[in-house]
Amino acid sequence: MRPSRPAMAAAVVLGAEGVALGVISFLELGALAAGQVTSTPAGVALVVLTVLGALALCAFAVGTLRRTSWARSGGIVFQVLGIALGLASLTLQPVPWLFTLGVGATALVCLVLLIAAVRHDGAGDPRLRYED
Repeated sequence: MRPSRPAMAAAVVLGAEGVALGVISFLELGALAAGQVTSTPAGVALVVLTVLGALALCAFAVGTLRRTSWARSGGIVFQVLGIALGLASLTLQPVPWLFTLGVGATALVCLVLLIAAVRHDGAGDPRLRYED
């Protein structure tokens, strides 16, 4: 069975977020190689965690296309964290609007798409039907 349109759109957004996080990890790696970090072990840990996050987002994108619940639920967790990060950035002065909208708004859009995909896929799941 083909994935629904919300699932395909959510997978595209998840994949784009994964690629963007991968690019950020390369920037972090460049800063680490140039010696622009105060702690080398902390810099290495940050790069590793960023790469793992990027790989997880890409895996969630593929899993969402395959209609697996673990991918949608993992994607939802990442999006809630992205919304929280976007909202937290509003406390900074001056407000970094590009970051706030880039992270928070994208996460909100993807969260709505993932919930729509769950609702669509759940409607066709015979395990979720009640017998009268």
